[in-house]
Amino acid sequence: MQTKYYSIIDIGSNTMRLVVYTKEKSGRFHEVENTKAVARLRNYLTSDNTLSNDGIERMVNILQSFKEVVDTYELNELVCVATATIRQAKNNQAIKEIVKTEVGWEMQILSEKEEAYYGYLAVVNSTSISEGITIDIGGGSTEITYFKNRQLVDSHSFPFGALTLKDFLTDNKSMDKKLVKLRTYLFEQFNTLDWLVDKQVPLIGIGGSARNLAQIHQSREKYPLAGLHQYQMNDSDIAETTFYLSSLSDEELGKVEGLSSDRIDTIVPAANVFLCLYQMIDAKTFVLSRKGLRDGVFYKRLTKHLESSLHPNVLQDSIEDLVHEYNLNKTQIHHVQILTKKLLQELQINGLGSLTRQDWELLDRACYVYHLGQYIDSESSAQHTFYLLANRTIDGLMHIDRLKLALIASYKNKTVFKQFIDPFHNWFLKKDRKKLYTLGALLKFTYSLDATKRQVVQDFDFTISKGAIILTLYCNSDFMPEEYQANKQKKHLEKALHNTIELKFVRN
Repeated sequence: MQTKYYSIIDIGSNTMRLVVYTKEKSGRFHEVENTKAVARLRNYLTSDNTLSNDGIERMVNILQSFKEVVDTYELNELVCVATATIRQAKNNQAIKEIVKTEVGWEMQILSEKEEAYYGYLAVVNSTSISEGITIDIGGGSTEITYFKNRQLVDSHSFPFGALTLKDFLTDNKSMDKKLVKLRTYLFEQFNTLDWLVDKQVPLIGIGGSARNLAQIHQSREKYPLAGLHQYQMNDSDIAETTFYLSSLSDEELGKVEGLSSDRIDTIVPAANVFLCLYQMIDAKTFVLSRKGLRDGVFYKRLTKHLESSLHPNVLQDSIEDLVHEYNLNKTQIHHVQILTKKLLQELQINGLGSLTRQDWELLDRACYVYHLGQYIDSESSAQHTFYLLANRTIDGLMHIDRLKLALIASYKNKTVFKQFIDPFHNWFLKKDRKKLYTLGALLKFTYSLDATKRQVVQDFDFTISKGAIILTLYCNSDFMPEEYQANKQKKHLEKALHNTIELKFVRN
């Protein structure tokens, strides 16, 4: 099947960006090209809000450079959007004509409401957060939205951004006094929206400033997982990082790991925006979303024929993408799910393994991606499975949940499990580590019951006799391979449950 490519050009106040996507089987997008240019168009706005000729020339030169890149793809669709600076420029219609003439693209100037909406849409379609407040700090404006039950409730665009706020830090006063003035201004602005106060919901950061803040925190914490999307920070994390950055000179900021060189002069005001808003809403947590305005634009455009632009189940779509990407056997997955759920229920009813009904949520996901690392190399399947699941973005899963999935789905034996979990030892209580080990051993056992992918084991009876678990397994054809594998693998589950397991295979 011919790959379909889609592209978006985002003309921001600080940076301009070109992104090229492919569309996955599930309808979700996969990024294949991402190019950024620092334009600082905000600095070319004159006192009467006209974008100067130098600014227009810089913008057009960058767009022509982008055009050379996108011309290498056979695009199904290209969208060019502009935000605050072009929106505020009184000569924006003339700018549209210049872009059309010089580059050949129709430039769409987003309204404040549209810019906020697209950010919200990207968040609810790439996370499992059902209620929260989003914030996207651009160069010339800041968009905030509040959504509940995944539906947009309120939105607002503030007339300040990272480039305008840095003016608070340019006078000769002490840094402490400058920060007090900046924070006072921010709280005054936020207080104009009564729907922000004490919301006590997650605060979701979108855009480059939020991304840099998360990167800096990960670097300082020596964070052991890859990826930024759905990375979480609490109030003390944001406060400590903000105060650390505020204490540095520009030269020192240039050496900070995780901070882009083009954000050295804007990261301190931006970080203070996140901190003030976090305090204002009494947020539960700060979550970074790598998906933002550009993704929201395409979610909307490619679902315009549908009743809703919202994906019904973000996480399930992501899991389905993994199944498709690694060519996993859906028939086997669904069969193993049935066996696994029944065995979990029997163990839970009999009080074995400290298992609960809630554990099925973890096991259910792991059934889909069990040892997907075989796609790369069967001999080191466990290692590849753990690394791939722990270190790639899975929309709808926070990092801790992604790690849990990786530990269960990569289970091989106790030694390898300990090797994988050791760098994250402090992330879990002892009982949680034991639970993950048990779930991994359980899944390894149930997959052995379908060793030949023929769904030979159709059902089983579960009984306990003289302290031993007895499984009577009913088969619809020759079961010798399944019997061999199950007897070989049951030892892991026996160790986890501290019980002997006896297997009786019966031909129906």
